[in-house]
Amino acid sequence: MIVDERYTTYLNSLYPEISPVLQEIKKEALDTYVPIIRDETINLLQTLIRMNGPKKILEVGAAVGFSACLMAETAGSDVTITTIENYEPRIPIANANFKRAGKDGQITLLEGDAMKILPTLEGPYDFIFMDAAKGQYINFWPEIKRLIVDGGVVVTDNVLQDGDIIQSRFAITRRNRTIHKRMRDYLFQLTHDEDFTTTILPLGDGVSISVKGIK
Repeated sequence: MIVDERYTTYLNSLYPEISPVLQEIKKEALDTYVPIIRDETINLLQTLIRMNGPKKILEVGAAVGFSACLMAETAGSDVTITTIENYEPRIPIANANFKRAGKDGQITLLEGDAMKILPTLEGPYDFIFMDAAKGQYINFWPEIKRLIVDGGVVVTDNVLQDGDIIQSRFAITRRNRTIHKRMRDYLFQLTHDEDFTTTILPLGDGVSISVKGIK
């Protein structure tokens, strides 16, 4: 927990409840230890989508489809969402959840490694949400830059690694040092890319919001 849990609990209590079908999908994910976005990130994502009104959304990391369904509900029925998932056991669950939420005609799931799929996409996308393997964000970035429209928004979840990102690499367990370095490199890239304006929020497990400049 990055922010004092008392603040988070209080603020989360203020937000409206998500739809019954999303509540069911969320509960099933948590009961089976599938990581999904946190409550405070749910509200942020809804707010950003309503602010920006995207018509074409890309998600990297579908898991069981919770966040894609959330974005579909929030954005409206005329919005198309493409999502990518590499972990085979979760793919049929995600597709079943899209159908269950009535969003299977709106959401397209691409199966496989995002590093291979991203170069095949044409775009542009108005809104991109990344919630996949954190160590790969830095590798995804060149394709994400290509795919996002001028004025578009890129949101990346889990960028502060439960606060470990501020630690020296020598304070990190050896097996986590590579991902620690890659995430630091990614955040540096985001904040120093002249084509984007980026802010990083200590919300949930850390969220970055990057807006591509209009040329």
